[in-house]
Amino acid sequence: FLQVLNEKKLQEVDSLWKEFETPEKANKIVKLKHFEKFQDTTEALAASTALVEGKLSKNLKKILKKIVAKDAHEQLAVADAKLGGVIKEKLNLSCIHSPMVTELMRGIRSQIEGLITGLPSREMAAMCLGLAHSLSRYKLKFSPDKVDTMIIQAISLLDDLDKELNNYIMRCREWYGWHFPELGKIITDNLAYCKCVRKVGDRSNFASSDVSDILPEEIEEDVKAAAEISMGTEVSEEDINNIIHLCDQVIEISEYRTQLYDYLKNRMMAIAPNLTVMVGELVGARLIAHAGSLLNLAKHPASTVQLLGAEKALFRALKTKRDTPKFGLIYHASLVGQSNTKNKGKISRMLAAKTALTIRYDALGENTSAEMGAENRLKVETRLRLLEERGIRRISGTGKALAKTDKYQNKSEVKVFDPSGDSTVPVVSKKRKIQEVDEQDTEVTVKAKKFKAEMKEGTAVADGEPVKKKKKKKDKEKQAEEEEVMSEELPTSPIIEVR
Repeated sequence: FLQVLNEKKLQEVDSLWKEFETPEKANKIVKLKHFEKFQDTTEALAASTALVEGKLSKNLKKILKKIVAKDAHEQLAVADAKLGGVIKEKLNLSCIHSPMVTELMRGIRSQIEGLITGLPSREMAAMCLGLAHSLSRYKLKFSPDKVDTMIIQAISLLDDLDKELNNYIMRCREWYGWHFPELGKIITDNLAYCKCVRKVGDRSNFASSDVSDILPEEIEEDVKAAAEISMGTEVSEEDINNIIHLCDQVIEISEYRTQLYDYLKNRMMAIAPNLTVMVGELVGARLIAHAGSLLNLAKHPASTVQLLGAEKALFRALKTKRDTPKFGLIYHASLVGQSNTKNKGKISRMLAAKTALTIRYDALGENTSAEMGAENRLKVETRLRLLEERGIRRISGTGKALAKTDKYQNKSEVKVFDPSGDSTVPVVSKKRKIQEVDEQDTEVTVKAKKFKAEMKEGTAVADGEPVKKKKKKKDKEKQAEEEEVMSEELPTSPIIEVR
């Protein structure tokens, strides 16, 4: 503890550093009042950690009660405002924190060797270095259950095991398929296939071997029947031994993969329980591995969480000005897989938003329960069910009010453009052409009838019969009228018959 001797010079904050240029000037401003030495590095580390976290350690509390309580009317200058609030609350001491106090502390640290006598500079440097190392180790030392590096390594190893396991199984099926090709079609499970090959070996041994502990009865009968009529080639015993050794490797890797998956599941439930409930162990572990750590993943917004793993497609879409992807690693979550193709984008967006909340809760929260993740998952499932039913319901609020939507009906009349007025060329319709053809046919028939009549008249004249012309009534009436007129004008004249 240091006591300020000249408070007037502290008012000049900008030039306060000049008062601490030499130890002699510093002794004129402040004076050592009390010095308490730590017993060991552990005690110093505990006090330093408490100061960093803004807490009041036990030793500091005792010293404040003994020393500062005597001068309770004076103010206590503290470098940390949070620590000053704790001291004021617990000990009822007046504390001050201002830019002037910050400059004063900087000057005291620069001349600490001159203000505290009896400490050689070499020992002081060694103690500071040891305390700095201990404090750094403490900051880097997290809880063993909260280390997400194990998750990153475990999910990476799990992916590598899956790739190698697929290669081994494919090679085993192809290799043994030359000897017994029918077995691959009968047994579809890879692990059961390898166990059968390891137990039986040559196909001729299937008839006398019992594989009921590996295969069901129907499949076992089919295998034995196929072994008797197999079209495969004969192989040597050395080849069978190598195939059996490969099957041993596949079975061991499969067992280790199961063990690693259980380890990953337990570790994920310990580190990120809410994230695990939302998207599952594998998707959550891949998100953490892609971001680098759980804390880095918590810093990402929901839109970034939605597209993690699809960066290549995103930048390609932005470059070609096409539609951006709707999901990345989160596509493999069970909630997105349950939805149909039309609603996958909506569900992935909502799932990413809720997942971002659960990640921050797991990374920065002190509670380790998975209640928040279960609640958010229930909301997403409710939304998914409403979308599948094609209903629109509010999730927030009461969640019971249905949105009223009326079906849109277009009642306006649409006028269609008439293109007939654009062309100046007369258009002949098909009906007109049909009428003209009919008229031509009638003219031909009339001409044919006249020709037939003339032919009949010609034959009658040739025979010597007079041709009788049919007179119509009108012609007779006209003829009668003309005869009357002629009789009135010329009564004495002889009557001439006009034909």
